[in-house]
Amino acid sequence: MASVPSLATTVDQRVADALAAALPEAAGADPLLRRSDRADFQANGMLALAKKLKGNPRELAGQVVERLATGAGEPIAQVEVSGPGFLNITVSDEALVATLAARAEDSRLGVPYAPSPGTTVIDYSQPNVAKEMHVGHLRSTVIGDSVMRILEHSGEKVIRRHHIGDWGTQFGMLTQYLIENPHELDHESDAAGTGEAGEAAMARLNRVYKASRALFDSDEAFKARARDRVVPLQSGDKETLDLWHKIVDESKIYFRAVYDQLDVEIRDEDVVGESAYNDDLQQVVKELESSGVAVRSDGALCVFFDDVKGPDGSPTPLIVQKSNGGFGYAATDLAAIRDRIGNLHADTLLYVVDVRQALHFRMVFETAQRAGWLPEGAAKQLAFGTVLGEDGKPFKTRAGESVRLVDLLDEAVQRAEDVVREKARDLGEEEIAERAAQVGIGAVKYADLSNSMSRDYVFDLDRMVSLNGDTSVYLQYACARIHSILRKAGEAGPRAHAELPLAPAERALGLHLDEFAQTLATASQTYEPHRLTAYLYGLATLYSSFYEQCPVLKAEDPATVENRLFLCELTARTLHQGMELLGIRTPERL
Repeated sequence: MASVPSLATTVDQRVADALAAALPEAAGADPLLRRSDRADFQANGMLALAKKLKGNPRELAGQVVERLATGAGEPIAQVEVSGPGFLNITVSDEALVATLAARAEDSRLGVPYAPSPGTTVIDYSQPNVAKEMHVGHLRSTVIGDSVMRILEHSGEKVIRRHHIGDWGTQFGMLTQYLIENPHELDHESDAAGTGEAGEAAMARLNRVYKASRALFDSDEAFKARARDRVVPLQSGDKETLDLWHKIVDESKIYFRAVYDQLDVEIRDEDVVGESAYNDDLQQVVKELESSGVAVRSDGALCVFFDDVKGPDGSPTPLIVQKSNGGFGYAATDLAAIRDRIGNLHADTLLYVVDVRQALHFRMVFETAQRAGWLPEGAAKQLAFGTVLGEDGKPFKTRAGESVRLVDLLDEAVQRAEDVVREKARDLGEEEIAERAAQVGIGAVKYADLSNSMSRDYVFDLDRMVSLNGDTSVYLQYACARIHSILRKAGEAGPRAHAELPLAPAERALGLHLDEFAQTLATASQTYEPHRLTAYLYGLATLYSSFYEQCPVLKAEDPATVENRLFLCELTARTLHQGMELLGIRTPERL
């Protein structure tokens, strides 16, 4: 089905046409239409236009009103000039219900695809092999997953990339330890659930990492052998690579368990770590040096920037290759850009990375542009802030260590189970456990996504799982309440009645439902999931007012019952679709 134009779009076009008819030289001018608490919409464009043309804005507004068709059969029911030249516009109930009915007929709720979709590579959720995922990995994973969903829904081709830390000098230490202790990672196939298998895999990796680190720090001979092991690793020695693969595969078992608990899909083909670009690093160095983009300084290959200096005023370069011939993160990131633009033919590169890495990525992007690998403006860091404890400091354990992500998720689910159990009336134990996972994980995701990503936020589980306020639980219960009403409707079913007058709460709900498509378009264009969370919270709040003020099943006549059931069902579908794009479940019973 074709997309459904919103009433705002229809009204905007009507006002623009009337403005051009009143003042031909104003053809193409923006009426500056917006929602208003004085009417349904307010158009402010006459003020700026009249000022530009040295005219009277109120007179111009009056001329526009004369050319606007209003009344029966028209989308605009009423329009009046207000103040110095504003237009206060009220749409008809008939037009509002008809537009919503058209949305309800479409599986996408009338949401159009982006006019010019392209290809976006999004780099998010970058855990390190042989290390546990902690609270710091939460934001990259949750934000990246939601942005990916929103972009795909808009019609964009999205290529996911999980740039895991699976290369570097530490793997010389780990592989050398396994050569000398060959059975440390041996185990029977984990037949337990995903979570148990993941915990077991991480326990084995932790044991190997701690033992090898202790040996590395205490035994100079082992330290020398570990450092020497990096050379055969990087040159492709089969024995060393086999052990490296064993470490990576064990880590993937763990990663998969965490992602499964977080209800995020991470596909094997999307996990392309640092090692994938190892063979390209020498070519990166060759091209940068031959083009003059990078120069040798004290033996290292560096890229300098006029505006990047240290505290003493000396230049701080991007180091592509160290003086000992080794490569750092910059070389790998540059190789990844060459691959993503040159081989994957991406139009846009998105990096969901901690704001503290902003300077690094600015330097990497500029270097890639100077080298001709990256079109200007094609790469963007979606920089996110820090998860804070209730003391306002970075979220840590009492011992000062990073909080394990699995521990945080476990606690969220437990808190949610308490809430679900308290409210549950007809749920069995298995359903309570399932709902607790959906509510708890949803609460963690929503708390993150409802904040502007660049801001820090406080991790407060009590607030996150609250039934009141701007939380996912509030939205999930709103959705469940609607499904309960629909189940109780009996023979009555949802049906739009455009001929019926609407109560104020019905109008407010309907106008907000009609803004869903524009909200998604904005969230897609700006890569800001918090715009969608704000819309959904507003929708649930307006539905609550509608529920309190407008009896549904006990309405005065069958047509009104059907019309209100129609508004209920469309609200539930919109909440479900919006929450799905955030990666949050909306159970029909809670």
